[in-house]
Amino acid sequence: MSLFESFKLGSTTELKNRFVMAPLTRCRAINNIPNELMAEYYQQRAGAGLIISEGTSPSPNGLGYPRIPGAYSDAQIEGWKKIADAVHAKDGKIFVQLMHCGRITSKLNMPEDSQTLAPSSIIAAGEMFTETGMFPHEMPKAMNLEEIESTQNEFVNSAKRLVNEAGIDGIELHSANGYLLNQFLNPKSNQRDDQYGGSVENRTRFVLETAQKVVEAIGADKVGIRFSPYGEFNDMLPDYEDLEQTFIYLSKKLAKMNLAYIHIVDQRIAFGAPAFTTDIKNSIKINFKGTVITGGDVDSEEKAQAILSSGLDLVYVGRSFISNPNFVEKIQNKENLMAPDMETFYTSGDKGYTDYV
Repeated sequence: MSLFESFKLGSTTELKNRFVMAPLTRCRAINNIPNELMAEYYQQRAGAGLIISEGTSPSPNGLGYPRIPGAYSDAQIEGWKKIADAVHAKDGKIFVQLMHCGRITSKLNMPEDSQTLAPSSIIAAGEMFTETGMFPHEMPKAMNLEEIESTQNEFVNSAKRLVNEAGIDGIELHSANGYLLNQFLNPKSNQRDDQYGGSVENRTRFVLETAQKVVEAIGADKVGIRFSPYGEFNDMLPDYEDLEQTFIYLSKKLAKMNLAYIHIVDQRIAFGAPAFTTDIKNSIKINFKGTVITGGDVDSEEKAQAILSSGLDLVYVGRSFISNPNFVEKIQNKENLMAPDMETFYTSGDKGYTDYV
C-alpha cells in the first residue's frame, strides 16, 4: 500500500498516486470566471493523484467569497474546460468541488438579483471579507420547498456541464465547513419543522437527495462528497447528541449510491476544532466501505503513510500544495518543503499563486 503507486478511484478514474490536493479557496476568479492564471496554477500541481478544485458555486445564490469561481454560465464552463485541458496535459485528474455558501456570505460578494438562502433564517456569527472590508454575514431566507428543489437542480446542472462540456473528471459535493449542505445537517443552523429538519433522517434529506440527483445525472463514479464531523468552522455546532448516528446513516445511504469517495475534513489542526469524541473516521469507513479520503497537517511521507496504515485510502494535502507545486516529488525525494505566504492566500494576482515554481 504505497503512497506513490496508482489507485483506482471507482471504475473509471486512475490516479497516479494516493495524494489528493485538497480544495483551497484562492479568490483568483475575476468576475467569478475561471481564467488562464488558474489553469496555470492547477497545471503546476498536476503531480497530485487527484486535484479537488477550490469551492465553485452552482449558482449566483451560492457565491459567498469574493472572486470565487462559478459553474453556471457559458463563460465559466469555458474557463473550466481550459483548466481541465491544462491538468490533463500533465496526466493529472481533477474534480471540481461544488460549494453553495448558503448563509456564509455578504451581499457585496453576490449579484444584485441573488438571494441568501439557508435551511433556517438564522444569521451566522462572524464576518465575511469583501473587496471593501469585513462585513457581518447576511440574514438568510429560510428555503421553501420550491427553492430546495431548484437549488438541487442547480447542483445537477453544474455537474452535467462540468463533466459533459468542460471535460472535468468528476465533482465533489461540499457538505462540510459550514456551507449550505452542512447547514442542513447541523442542528444549530437547521431548525426546520418540516421533512428537512429535526430527525437524522430529515436533516440528511437535502444532502442525500442532492447526491442522488447528481449521481443520476453524471454517474456515481464521478461523484464524491466532503464532510467535516466535529467541525465548528462557520458557526457550526461541533458536537451534538446524534452526530455519530448522523454520519453512520449518511455513510450507509451513500454506500448504496456507490459514490466514488467520502472526503473527511479534520478541522482539529488547521481550524483548531475540538477533539473528536468518537472514532468517526473509522465509523464512516466501516459503513461506507468505499474509498475514504482524509488528512490534516500532512507534510511528510511518514504522516501520509500513517493515514493509509489506519485503514483509509487517500491522503489530502492542503497548504503545502500552495507553496510546493511539486509536493509529491518533494516528499518522494525527501526534500524540504517551502512554507506558504499567508498574506497572498486570497489576493487576486500571480504573487503567492503561480510563482512558487
